[in-house]
Amino acid sequence: MLSPSTKAACWLMTFLSVFVTGEMPIQAEVEPEFLQALENHTVTQGRDVHFTCVVNHLSHYRVAWIKSDSKAILAIHTNMVALNPRLSVTYNNHNTWKLHVSNVQANDSGTYMCQVNTDPMKSQMGHLSVVIPPDIVDSVTEGSSAREGGIIRLICSAIGVPPPTVLWRRESNRPIVFRHDGGREKKVEDSHKGESLELSHVQRTDMGAYYCIASNGVPPTVSRRYHVQVHFIPQVKVTNQLVGAPLGSDVELQCYIEASPKAMNSWYREDSLVSDKLLENPKFRITEAAVNEYSLWMNLTIKSLAPGDFGTYVCASVNALGKMESQVSLHKLQFSMNGYADEPMVSGAAWQRARNLPAMRPAASHAHQYLKHLPPQLYALLLTTIRYIHTF
Repeated sequence: MLSPSTKAACWLMTFLSVFVTGEMPIQAEVEPEFLQALENHTVTQGRDVHFTCVVNHLSHYRVAWIKSDSKAILAIHTNMVALNPRLSVTYNNHNTWKLHVSNVQANDSGTYMCQVNTDPMKSQMGHLSVVIPPDIVDSVTEGSSAREGGIIRLICSAIGVPPPTVLWRRESNRPIVFRHDGGREKKVEDSHKGESLELSHVQRTDMGAYYCIASNGVPPTVSRRYHVQVHFIPQVKVTNQLVGAPLGSDVELQCYIEASPKAMNSWYREDSLVSDKLLENPKFRITEAAVNEYSLWMNLTIKSLAPGDFGTYVCASVNALGKMESQVSLHKLQFSMNGYADEPMVSGAAWQRARNLPAMRPAASHAHQYLKHLPPQLYALLLTTIRYIHTF
């Protein structure tokens, strides 16, 4: 901009020139000039963006928009040249032109030029970077299975701009176990980086959900759940193989089962004429309590023991890989002291200890006279404790 004194001096020189020559001087043409740089943009795919070009003293010249990397002319002044409905140009009828790009796509990335057709041409450039949130494109089935001791491979392919990083984690932050050297050595990690996850010498404890998490700094982060199954023959274990209880009492037989794939579990009488599985009825109650994905407790409660209820009970589990059983022998307990027959139920282990102990010593017999008036259940427990103490 010219200062007031400079403007006054110019005006005075023009006046003197006109006074002396009688002609108006020819003024030099002012060249167009850009008032600000063309900006750079980083935009997420699907959003809108625009470039702003401000030109002073444009006069009879025209502004054009060009995609520099392809040399394609997009627009001249306010007239669109490119046949792209997502591109448009606006002009404020003064000195500002804007190139609008709506619903930005990956192929919109590149350098854009605002150009004035002077000789030589004047131009300025701005760059558009389009970023794309991560996406998991793996079309493989979401999960895998193997026999115990085998190998499981999970693949998770992700795309995005910039390229995403893929991280594996287990559900509930459980550790990922890598075994090698025949399974004798292992390495435990909280997470694993990379598109593939290979688990060798797999064990049943490796079962469960694994998450592939893809991120590239452009929200949102995405994940996919993969389910790992490890198959093995059922394993069955009863807590007590020998359980004793008196007539009329209730008794519970406990059985722990591990199996994969899912098994059919049942209780049945081995010594009955027909070895059908026991069904829920007023005499028998069967309950299952899951421990995890592949293990559970299956307990059998027998109510109001009758003479025909004593014998061998079998806890059985069968799946596609095989069958396993474990037995419990249920026998009758009898008390000989004072003809006490209607004894309450205590645990099988406690009854068994009482059954195997020698006859009570005089001190225990003397104590019995004071204890027999206690409630029956407390009486039975204290009686077993006294017998146990007097064995030492």
